[in-house]
Amino acid sequence: MSVEKRTQSIDLSHHLSELSKARQTSPLKGIMKYFAQPGILSLAGGLPSPAYFPVSDISANVLVPESFSLSPTEPSTSLSWLWKLFGSHNATKEKTQAITIPKYPTVKEDINLATSLQYSQAVAQAHLQNFLKQFTSEVYRPAFEDWTILVDTGNTDGWSRAVMTLCNPGEGVLCEEWTYPSAVASMIPFNIKPVPVGMDALGMKSDDLENLLSQWDPVSRQMPRPHVMYIVPVGQNPSGSTMSVARKKQIYDICVKYDVIIVEDDPYYFLQLGTYISKDDRFPGATPSGKPSADESKRYLSTLTPSFLNFDYEGRVIRLDTFSKTIAPGSRLGWFTCNPVFAERLERQGETTAQAPCGFGQAVITKILTHWTYDGYIRWLRGLRTEYQQRRDFFIDCLADEFHLHEVPAVSGVWEGCIVYQASSQVKKSTGMTEKYSARNRTMFSFVPPVAGMFVWMKLHLDQHPSFVPGDEDTLETKLWTKLAENGVLFGPGWMFSANAMAEGSDNNDSGHFRISFSNGEFTDFKKAITIFGRVIREFFQEDL
Repeated sequence: MSVEKRTQSIDLSHHLSELSKARQTSPLKGIMKYFAQPGILSLAGGLPSPAYFPVSDISANVLVPESFSLSPTEPSTSLSWLWKLFGSHNATKEKTQAITIPKYPTVKEDINLATSLQYSQAVAQAHLQNFLKQFTSEVYRPAFEDWTILVDTGNTDGWSRAVMTLCNPGEGVLCEEWTYPSAVASMIPFNIKPVPVGMDALGMKSDDLENLLSQWDPVSRQMPRPHVMYIVPVGQNPSGSTMSVARKKQIYDICVKYDVIIVEDDPYYFLQLGTYISKDDRFPGATPSGKPSADESKRYLSTLTPSFLNFDYEGRVIRLDTFSKTIAPGSRLGWFTCNPVFAERLERQGETTAQAPCGFGQAVITKILTHWTYDGYIRWLRGLRTEYQQRRDFFIDCLADEFHLHEVPAVSGVWEGCIVYQASSQVKKSTGMTEKYSARNRTMFSFVPPVAGMFVWMKLHLDQHPSFVPGDEDTLETKLWTKLAENGVLFGPGWMFSANAMAEGSDNNDSGHFRISFSNGEFTDFKKAITIFGRVIREFFQEDL
């Protein structure tokens, strides 16, 4: 929908929970709007004097937006990876610029600690609010007119607030069959249950969603038809899938038809990494100068899959954004984008809990963003994408070096429509090791290289284990996970991501899984971890022979 045709959001207040409806404006926060009135002599609030804040200023050396290349520059040979293994990143001196945040501003409108470290309303500080409004408008381009933003302390807090604002005890929330475990864990104590929907290579399946909602029987399900959806559409956690434009439109239209609110949790939006290409087929590319510019920003944004907001002409999307993956998790800073009715209720909830995100974090991040400018931040995000792309590629290259990977098309299941890499126990390093395992060569695991996010989602072929008994998948997964941990390698166990397992009365007998992160650690750690993994999993699949 074009900007010219944008309309106001529709009335969706019937989705508010009874708890949310009962919330009143905090008495103390309600009068804070008068504090900014020029000339006001405020003796109402218990605000400490800034004179006693023990910080005179905060200074930092901030990386320049062009710190990371926009394309991999090393030749696609083993020597390029050796260069990474021996710390080329550490050998490069970081380019920085100094910023300072004073306690008291020289110019009244400047970012300052006297304001940032004081009690505040549950909304963004003015400079940050302005930046986020521009960013949301230009990057996500909501299709309805009266959208608004509201800060929170990251997407976990954002989702928790959304649950309390929209859901009543005894209700269910639609989600992917494999999903972020903390999202489910935060709602279960309130007797709000996950309602899993099938997945394929593009994430949640629209036909499964349609069938689920159209055939919903509140009596047999013992709950009303769900009216809230939790979804991670880009770099889906844990599968790594990314939803296409067509699929998002299908999902959105179904949610309009059945009056469902979409909570779009999208922390990996700017880590859209593209398709994995094997190292033998990779070619070095020319490195653009990458100086921040409006034209470069627009071209980059056009390569990203649009947010659900871009199709939301009714205001039924609550988008969750965070700085955790693009600046730092410890900043504990993120924001909602949603219709004004939901934003007002979310603000009421926030002002009696966290009140507002930490003033130190808001001040520092706001100073960085305004120092970089909008185009500078976009340039930073482009560089991050390249860095994480190289991490993903190197990690999968390590798997290719350690195992024999066979490419096969997936015709069903979570990876339907993808080319799946199946790993056999064949060892390519030495003849002796190959002979040791060749008699019992078998497929031990498979995966699809993620196109976004920070994780490889690995399916274990436990039915190939010598002692496999149907129904024993969880036991074998735990046994292998424990062996790896005892040998010094820690993966995320797959069971914790299963919405089916967490849904009451559901049974998930799918084969075991591991979620493996390539986002942190040195390249030498990746190489060592995969070598240990190779030894342990081969021994595991040879047991009892």
